[in-house]
Amino acid sequence: MKKQILLAAFVGIISSAVTALAAPTTSIFVTPDHGFETDIIAGLQKKSVPVVIVTDPAQADYTLSANEVQIHQESGASKVVRCLFAYCLGIEDSGNVSVQLVDNHINAIVWGYNVAKQNGQRNRQSMAEAIAKHLNNDFLKKQQ
Repeated sequence: MKKQILLAAFVGIISSAVTALAAPTTSIFVTPDHGFETDIIAGLQKKSVPVVIVTDPAQADYTLSANEVQIHQESGASKVVRCLFAYCLGIEDSGNVSVQLVDNHINAIVWGYNVAKQNGQRNRQSMAEAIAKHLNNDFLKKQQ
């Protein structure tokens, strides 16, 4: 019985050490952008991107900057006319945003991404999650 307890304790210590070693070591500062930075941070967390988000740019390995989210709104009359004479598909408001990731150690842009979504104003979080997903898949996983 004592051997089983010692073995369980040993396994617990080893798994804690492995978890600590697997902890994210990349730190990112997300520049403020009219509230979209909150959407990006939430997207990074929801998509489990292995980074530490820091509030001090001097402590960050990378800086993620987004341009202002652009929303193209279709007027009600425009929607009616397009539905009468064309297809009704794709007449929702749309939004797009571009981001760039700068390596703070060498002052170089190392990754960029542009995302466009229908229902732009309501899909700010969806745009942020797409950024997080592609940052993880296109950049971070290639760095490992």
